[in-house]
Amino acid sequence: MDIHDIRQQLRTKSIYDIPLRVTYYARVSSESDEQLNSLGNQIQYYEDFIRRNAAWAFVPGYIDEGLSGISTKHRENFNRMIDDAAEDKFDLVITKEISRFARNTVDSLTTIRQLKEHGTECYFEKENIWTFDSKGELLITIMSSLAQEESRSISELSLIHI
Repeated sequence: MDIHDIRQQLRTKSIYDIPLRVTYYARVSSESDEQLNSLGNQIQYYEDFIRRNAAWAFVPGYIDEGLSGISTKHRENFNRMIDDAAEDKFDLVITKEISRFARNTVDSLTTIRQLKEHGTECYFEKENIWTFDSKGELLITIMSSLAQEESRSISELSLIHI
């Protein structure tokens, strides 16, 4: 579905009533049992969430394990998701929170803009940010900056404890 059609429909319908092809992105930064359990929970939750919405068509998700969010460079499935968006395989990507997507403001904004160029929008559930919304990019800039700062602080703390 064309992004302009979706935005037009959003004037009179809920996002949950619009027929969209929906996928998700999940990531954990380490392969610890706790993190992998969190990843399993994310996957199950988003697969159920997407399938429960009758108007939506489920598209298998994109998952990266044990990879930092500081850079998108080595996140194979994240990059495959961007490539698949360019091939028009889905309309919407759902992610738990901005920090799962990227902990780098430039990467976040660049990726979101790339996805939008291909007609793909994003929803960040924890922050309740839809990129369909005109305020989305401003909020993403702020939240990405906070995620980047949190990552920097964690790195500094780990250096202190060494």
